[in-house]
Order: sequence, then structure tokens, then C-alpha cells
Amino acid sequence: MTAPNLEVELCGIKFRNPILTASGTFGYGEEFNNYIDLSCLGGIVTKSITREPRPGHPPPRTYETTGGMINAIGLANVGVDRFVSEKIPFLKTLDTRIIVNVAGFSIEEYRYCVERLNDAEAIDMLEINISCPNVGAGGLEFSSTEKGAFAITSELKKISRYPLMIKLSPNVTDISAIARAAEEGGADCLSLINTLVGMGVNHWTFKPILTNITGGLSGPAIKPVALAKVWQVHNAVKIPLVGIGGALDHFDVAEFMIVGASLVQFGTANFINPDCTVKASEGLVDYLDKSGIDDISQLIGKLGGNNEVQGKNFPACEGT
Repeated sequence: MTAPNLEVELCGIKFRNPILTASGTFGYGEEFNNYIDLSCLGGIVTKSITREPRPGHPPPRTYETTGGMINAIGLANVGVDRFVSEKIPFLKTLDTRIIVNVAGFSIEEYRYCVERLNDAEAIDMLEINISCPNVGAGGLEFSSTEKGAFAITSELKKISRYPLMIKLSPNVTDISAIARAAEEGGADCLSLINTLVGMGVNHWTFKPILTNITGGLSGPAIKPVALAKVWQVHNAVKIPLVGIGGALDHFDVAEFMIVGASLVQFGTANFINPDCTVKASEGLVDYLDKSGIDDISQLIGKLGGNNEVQGKNFPACEGT
């Protein structure tokens, strides 16, 4: 019996399977190399890289909550120059796809990083984190307005030698409008969602848990939100999507793909179980066998778009 095909093609790049690690939860790959076989992954999304090294916020900067985690790391990273000289040599030894996450606080910062990375090797794609405050626009996030999303995407598209994946924030009124703006700006694909704004407070000391007061909520608690946002954006754009938000296992991968994602990133799950991604890849084979599906790409958007499902009465689910 032939094993089902897990390979997925996105932006002309073939991924071994649809499983990626999410930025900020997997370091630069080295941290997990002694625990799992990285070649079993579809790809690695690195920790965010900025123009200058950043120490991040002082601790405490993570807080476990019901069904998830709140973090305010503050984009701690080694800076793009050290990333190229110290991290790329390891990444180029890996037999998996490498996606570098880029962050910044002005278009000029993003441009510097992208131009610097253009000279590097072993990179397959850039993920552009547009959830950073734009200092030139009074602190508004690039992802908070259509104008901001279009501006950053179109500027970077002019100079990047790599396909651009624009990472969208759910903390907006209409994520579909932001997605369309990024698509019009030249985005090759979109990843969503970034974390939801949350906070924790100590009921004995009456103080916030995190030094930054608020942070980003991730983990299984946000998966239903992420599924809804992916499906909404699937209805709004023509470019491919990468789902993020609370994926723990192969069933979560399948659900994200059914609502429209081509690939799925694992984030908080890496802190719970370091080999969750490898197990999810193995689980997909069994899932597809039992589902009678011989190619995982058949799952992408299987639910259908808004026009296809609107007005239908779905029977109570079986097999759950």
C-alpha cells in the first residue's frame, strides 16, 4: 500500500509536509536539534530578526494561563548581522525549508534586514511580522491599517529576492481588508494569526504579571479564533495561507487546511512537547489513510468558500 503524499507546494517551493515551527517558539533551530530530527519538518520559521540586537523586555515575560500562554518577549534577538554570520551556517546544514521572520519599527529597518538577508544563503522565504509599532506613524502597527499593510508589503516586494509571507494580526476590526491590502501590495502568501492581546494580574499583589503589563495570548485557547480568521481570509484573497494558532497535533493541521491553509505553524505546542511536530507529521499519514485521501493537498480549502457553504445546514458531525 502506497503511503499518502504529504508534500505541499507553496509559492513554487516544495515542502516535505505542511508542518512548520512558529517564529519565537523554536529559536534558530539549534535549540531543538538535539531533541528531534529537524529533517522531519516541512520547515523552520526562525525567531524574529531586527536590524539591531535587542535584549527584549525584562522578566517576567511569559505567563501560563488556562489553555495557553501570554508572552511579552519584546523581540529579543541577535540582530540581522549576527544572524547571518552566526546562525545561517547552522541553518544551511539542515535538510528542511528555512523561513526567516523579519521585524522592525520603520520601513527603513525592514528594508535593511531584507537587503542584508538577500546576500545570505539557505533561505527559502521571508515571513514579515507587521505587528510592530511603526514609529513613523505615531506607534500604529503596520498591520492595523490597510494603508500600513500595503505600504510595507509593496516596499519590501520591490527589493526581496525571496517570496514574502506577510504575518497578520487578529487584533484588527477587519482582518480580511488587511489581507487584501497585503495581497495588492505584492504578498506571495499570508500567515495568520499572530497572538491576541491579553494580560495577567496577581490578585494578592494587585499588580500585572508581566513587566510589559500586556502580552500576546497563544496556545490552544486561540485555535477557534485562528480557524475563523483563516477561513475569513480564505474567502477574501487568492494567494495561499499559512495557519497559526494553537495547533497541537495532526488533527489540528487537518482542520487548518480544511478551512483554507496550505501549511500550518506550531508555536506554543513546542514548549509543551518538543517533538509535537514530528508526531504530528507521523499522525497525518494515519489520518489520511483512514480518510481515504492519498494527497494532503486535497484538504486545502475542502470546506469551501463562503458562497459554497452559506445557507447550508450541516448535520451533526460524525466521527469526532
